[in-house]
Amino acid sequence: MALLDVKGLSMSFADKKLYDDASFQLEKGEHIGVVGQNGAGKSTLIKILIGQVLPVAGSVQWQKHTKIGYLDQYVDIPGQITLVDFLHTAFDDLYKVNDELNQLYVDYASSGDDKLMDRAARLQAILDGNDFYGIDLAVERVMDGLGLTELGAEHQVAAMSGGQRSKVILAKLLLEKPDVILLDEPTNYLDTAHIEWLIGYLNDYPGAAMIISHDYDFLERVTNTIIDVAFGKITKYRGSFEQAMRQKEEHKLAQEREYEKQRVVIEKAERFIRKNKAGSKSTLAKSREKMLKRMDRIDPPADNLKAHFHFPYESTGSANALRVEHLSVGYRQPLLSPVTFSLTAGEKLLLSGFNGVGKSTLIKSILGKIKSLGGEAEFSPSAKIAYFDQDLLWDDPNRTPLQEIQDHFPTMLPKTIRQKLAAAGINAANTMKPLHLLSGGEQTKVKLALLELTPANFLILDEPTNHLDDETKEALKASLQAFPGNLILVSHEASFTDGWLDKILNVEKLSLKQQA
Repeated sequence: MALLDVKGLSMSFADKKLYDDASFQLEKGEHIGVVGQNGAGKSTLIKILIGQVLPVAGSVQWQKHTKIGYLDQYVDIPGQITLVDFLHTAFDDLYKVNDELNQLYVDYASSGDDKLMDRAARLQAILDGNDFYGIDLAVERVMDGLGLTELGAEHQVAAMSGGQRSKVILAKLLLEKPDVILLDEPTNYLDTAHIEWLIGYLNDYPGAAMIISHDYDFLERVTNTIIDVAFGKITKYRGSFEQAMRQKEEHKLAQEREYEKQRVVIEKAERFIRKNKAGSKSTLAKSREKMLKRMDRIDPPADNLKAHFHFPYESTGSANALRVEHLSVGYRQPLLSPVTFSLTAGEKLLLSGFNGVGKSTLIKSILGKIKSLGGEAEFSPSAKIAYFDQDLLWDDPNRTPLQEIQDHFPTMLPKTIRQKLAAAGINAANTMKPLHLLSGGEQTKVKLALLELTPANFLILDEPTNHLDDETKEALKASLQAFPGNLILVSHEASFTDGWLDKILNVEKLSLKQQA
């Protein structure tokens, strides 16, 4: 029996259909990659599977007693809990068993009741079978693997950045060892070394998994089945990601052939009907009309709504764009050794290093959003800066993308705003949907559309590719390459950054935590 059986699943929001009458199964040991364009309904599918969202129609049946682990990046975490204490909550059930075992020994010492020892033996077997006495080592391994050791075991989770918090939640989920792991963009906040560790972990993981990701190299290495969510359908392909995409292309070509063949038949029948509707062959014409009404029409293969970006450039009269000299960044204590670099007009810089090392803090200090602890950062007097913050935070998440842009640009016509959003890959339905109901990728596209509306000569983008599908990443990369002004880019994706930036500053080498 399958671990999960989905039948006749239909889901829609307003006038947007996500899927219609979709069915698939998740088998034991199967690692499914879930792919599709931003807004296709991948995250909604996971939420339907865990019961957070109810579908319009269909059934979701899990095998009884299946333990499901879901990477919920918005889970509530107690305010004062430390990193190590939070990770140990993954073993709460075992700690309760251990507490009961200790109490049995205390009770036995006073009563001498042998039944207590029988119960104690059963509890001891549970602890041994779940490697209770290796918990500390398991926590250390996961912390090392995901790059959490550098944060410090006593670091409060509430004080962490969004990316650090996501890694902590992922670490706890892996420690729980559920029967099925449901992961939504698990590599977004991981660096190359930590992604490699996660790949090894998932390949050794005996349970089943469903993984949403736009990191296709990652999916190629950790999945054996692919679910493609596109154009109102959910299609399951056996094999690796590359094999699945070849099958998808073959299906598309076959659909094109069948569509064209049917189109010829329909046009021929319609010509006959127009010509003979009132003549001696009217009976035949009516018969062909009935045939066309009964015909199961084949849809033409649809193409993704493609994003296009253009960042308007405002000329600068200065050859020197930015000078950073002995800049000390941090909050109460420095995170990095003093930073010194400069950019001339048109130069593009990549900030590299593991997540949490201080790249975002460095950017915010350069921009003056965080007060530096020493040194200085000075832009050209003619610098016009456009800044993309990786956090998807909105003043009012109930506003629609149309309203959000209108608030920033009140004189802009609604038609112009819709055109700009469409160019960024936001369809008409999502233009009028509250921001908090959009996927992470769609929210990112709205932020990029906002960025495009003000001419600039200096772009600063902090992890802009998080949540974006592959086609949108390519469109964004092309627009940044074409931008004649300066760029400071933070990105952990080598496929996005390789070969086109002028300078690289490895922030990891400046980390005082690493040097301590």
